[in-house]
Amino acid sequence: MGYIGAHGISALHRYKYSGVDHSYVAKYVLQPFWTRFVKIFPLWVPPNMITLTGFIFLVTSALLGYIYSPRLDSAPPRWVLFAHGMLLFLYQTFDAVDGKQARRTNSSSPLGELFDHGCDALACAFEALAFGSTAMCGRDSFWFWVLSAVPFFGATWEHYFTNTLILPVINGPTEGLMLIYLCHFFTAIVGAEWWVQRFGSSIPLLNWVPLINEIQTYRAVLYMMLLFGAVPTVYFNVSNVYKVVQARNGSMLLALAMLYPFVVLMGGVLVWDYLSPSDLIGNYPHLVVLGTGLAFGFLVGRMILAHLCDEPKGLKTNMCMSLMYLPFAIANALTAKLNDGVPLVDEVWVLLGYCVFTAVLYLHFASSVINEITTALGINCFRITRKEA
Repeated sequence: MGYIGAHGISALHRYKYSGVDHSYVAKYVLQPFWTRFVKIFPLWVPPNMITLTGFIFLVTSALLGYIYSPRLDSAPPRWVLFAHGMLLFLYQTFDAVDGKQARRTNSSSPLGELFDHGCDALACAFEALAFGSTAMCGRDSFWFWVLSAVPFFGATWEHYFTNTLILPVINGPTEGLMLIYLCHFFTAIVGAEWWVQRFGSSIPLLNWVPLINEIQTYRAVLYMMLLFGAVPTVYFNVSNVYKVVQARNGSMLLALAMLYPFVVLMGGVLVWDYLSPSDLIGNYPHLVVLGTGLAFGFLVGRMILAHLCDEPKGLKTNMCMSLMYLPFAIANALTAKLNDGVPLVDEVWVLLGYCVFTAVLYLHFASSVINEITTALGINCFRITRKEA
């Protein structure tokens, strides 16, 4: 199945990335470091290889979390906590310098943007698992993934309509990641058990705060991320898209329709978990987050491709391919209600099937699009192609 038509190929040739990062931390602290760091890479190293290497750091981090905390509810060794922080720091660094390497080697392309943001979309899942390991979040690790995926999808959706990716003064890719790896390092000192204490005990200076002082620390952080991070970000995403749609006399309903697959994906997984007789997210958090993260990566990649190819605004029906497995999984969970709590198919196998389905879907999409873009633009994904003068 082809993803790019003749109009899309023409748009790829015209496309120029437009993004602005207003972060003071990035501008005055990290940018000088990144500018020096990129020089360690020889000019023959392709930017996409740097991106992929950074992504592998996060996969390694999530794998360590699985080895030492299979259900994300037990404390891993402190060296693992330190490794989580260092691997996330390296991911952020490599993710920042791939663009600099592309400019150094004059190899910037729409494929680089798709590859970079595609890895970032998958990174939401792997870092949620790593942080779940650090903070002993258990089944609530899924909600940390949600709180990273929602703003990410919102920003991608806004970029699609406004043609400019604007990162505010405080944003997730800079301050957000920095805060997370500092939390990893802090936890390596105090121990993972710090996160499961009452919030008032973990931070005695705030034990006077009502409502949250009696709940577990990681849950208090979850609520604060929702209140001060996800909600304002989504509000500004919707507001900015609304202004653009109104200015172009477009339909806001068509714009909102693009959010439908993501909303159904999250809702479907939660319904599946609610009906599950085996506490799906609690017992198998890695598989749930991994499978859903891959489906999310497909949705993000498809939207980015639609933007690169200048496709008409509105729902892309093949985005719904990521949802095809969920009706079967939910129906299987429902059979447990009719069979004394025993589903027709063991849920472990259904969950493994979910991961396989989303992995195959994502890999087919990624490999197809990479092949089509490299053919259309006459470039290579993992080799720098010298441009003719």
